[in-house]
Amino acid sequence: MAQVKKETGARLMVMEPDVAAVESTAAGRPGAKVDRVLHDGDVVELGGTKLVGRLTPGHTPGCTTWTMEVGEGGRKLLAVIVGSPNVNPGYFLAGNKEYPGIAEDYEKAFATWLSLPADLFLGAHGAYFDLKAKYARLQAGAAVNPFIDPEGYKAYITERRDHFRREWERQKQNPGSPAP
Repeated sequence: MAQVKKETGARLMVMEPDVAAVESTAAGRPGAKVDRVLHDGDVVELGGTKLVGRLTPGHTPGCTTWTMEVGEGGRKLLAVIVGSPNVNPGYFLAGNKEYPGIAEDYEKAFATWLSLPADLFLGAHGAYFDLKAKYARLQAGAAVNPFIDPEGYKAYITERRDHFRREWERQKQNPGSPAP
């Protein structure tokens, strides 16, 4: 992140719970100076577009999901760019000494995601929202924008929440066993 800032002149904005980790210069840490500390609900304006940062902790304590209004066919839609609802391999949900509240934070994040009235489903990684297939359908002249997918959004978040809960239960039954 420090290199990107240096080469682009970009400002780095990070949710408050992740600031210390981002600014840390410990081995393997980015050591990037945060220019603006964000809190849940803060607005960031980019070229006239207003993005709202939503704190969705779990993946990291300051994991951020972004929402913004977009126009489509004369109507306003809410785009949701999901941070990360995944429990990565090696994560400890039960007995995590470095991030003691990780499981509870994931629950808060899932509650936030499920409360958002998402029309346009996007994410930090294209696989979350089936980017390649949706883009191909759009390029092929789909009659309806395939990225407008409120049902797919709810289904994806619900599936990720259920997966998280199964993994959390598994770890509680098997202390010291990280996510596979």
